[in-house]
Amino acid sequence: MKILVISDSHGRDENVKGVMEQVKDFDMVIHCGDVEGGEDYIKALTDKPVILVAGNNDFYSDLPDREIVEVEGYRIFVTHGHQFYVNFGTEDLETYCRQHNIQVAMFGHTHRPYLQIEDDLTVLNPGSISYPRQRERKQTYLIMEIDKQGEAHYFHGIYEGGSYRGFF
Repeated sequence: MKILVISDSHGRDENVKGVMEQVKDFDMVIHCGDVEGGEDYIKALTDKPVILVAGNNDFYSDLPDREIVEVEGYRIFVTHGHQFYVNFGTEDLETYCRQHNIQVAMFGHTHRPYLQIEDDLTVLNPGSISYPRQRERKQTYLIMEIDKQGEAHYFHGIYEGGSYRGFF
């Protein structure tokens, strides 16, 4: 099972399409919020399952602010993260996930790739495919791949095309 995890596309739907074309071989897409209106477009890009949650910029969206999905034995919590104050750390998110028997927490909002693997909980952020904020300013996504033995492996990827928006 190969899950493409993206976040913070901020209406740059062509970047979502570009990442899907670059990765190609995936079984599910998870978007961690700040879609900004492209929900139907994103779902139409693939016949694979697509999980979307609302971010702090999805003002008029009907998307849920969080989802729990079960994939091959993993309980995955998907949120944008602003409700858990992830700009200041992941402690609140980690506490919530441990209280709800979550094995993988996926969030966005910070626009920075992040991966923390512990025995009972993996916390990750794919970064942003439109407004990267890490030092290198690379547009990033993440692949969660579950092998035949049920082990999860995580890989950050760099989106090699599309439009990039810097910050002022």
